[in-house]
Formats: sequence, C-alpha cells, structure tokens
Amino acid sequence: MNLNIEAVNMVRWLHFIALAVGGGAAVVTLLLSGFEEDREDLRGLAATVWSKVVAWAFRLALATGVASLFLVMQNGSNPMKNGSYFHIKMLLVLLLVGLSEMTPKSLAAAKRGSALLVLVLFLATTFTVFNKGLFGARPKNTLQVPVSAGAPSAQSAPVLPSQTPLKP
Repeated sequence: MNLNIEAVNMVRWLHFIALAVGGGAAVVTLLLSGFEEDREDLRGLAATVWSKVVAWAFRLALATGVASLFLVMQNGSNPMKNGSYFHIKMLLVLLLVGLSEMTPKSLAAAKRGSALLVLVLFLATTFTVFNKGLFGARPKNTLQVPVSAGAPSAQSAPVLPSQTPLKP
C-alpha cells in the first residue's frame, strides 16, 4: 500500500472541493432568493449565504488553482503552452470570481441577474475543463517507454514457425 501523498494531488483535491461547494451553494442561494419575495423572515438570507459561502468557496478555488498551477510548473510542465484551452479557462474564472464578489449587493437588492450569470459562468468553466479538446488542448504524452523495452532481447523474442529449423 502506497501512502505517499503528493502536494499537487492535495491542492487539486482542495480545488475540486471548493468548486463543488461554491457551485452547489450558488444554486441553493438562487433558490433562497426566490423564496425571499414571499417571506419577510428570509429577506437578506440569500445575500448573506452568498457572501459567507459562495464567495469564499470561489476565492479558495482561485487560490488553490493558482497554487496548483505553480506546483505543476515546478514539475516541468507548462499548461499555458497547451493550446488556447488554459487562456479561455482563466478568462472565465476571472469573470466568475469578479462577478461573484459583486453579487451579494445585487441579491440584497432582490436582483438575481448577477447570481444567474455567475452560475452560467461556473457551468461554462466546467464545460471548458471537461472538454479540453474542443478548445485546442493537446493530449499529454504520459506514456514513457523504458530504453530497454525498445530492443527485443533473445529471451523474450517470440519464435515463429518459419524460424524453427527443420529436422530431417
């Protein structure tokens, strides 16, 4: 059993958890904002939940994403040279985080437009991540063949029927 934990994997896991919490809480907050119209006791709850949960989850996701980028670059890989996928993703992420910071004020004023736009940007970003090939990402060449595997040895070479000597 291998209990080696690499920093890149831990940071990516935190990044995924932060995105899952932020995206899920954004949907819940939009649902809450719909109930605020009818119930006086719920007014302002959507803005509070957004500023305390959604905004912080997206901030943590941005921080762990930047940390993951630096860790990957320290290992010798450069995702910025992998087509236009990374640049599209970063543009969507910056728009998402920027708009997420402005959303609590609009939710407090009972306007859901920016919250809906953040959710659409979240969905567009996840679509971009899971469909990298559509945006010019080249597949990683992760298969490394050992040097000794290239030349067949005498012990491992298959013997074909045409190679066996004929006995008289």
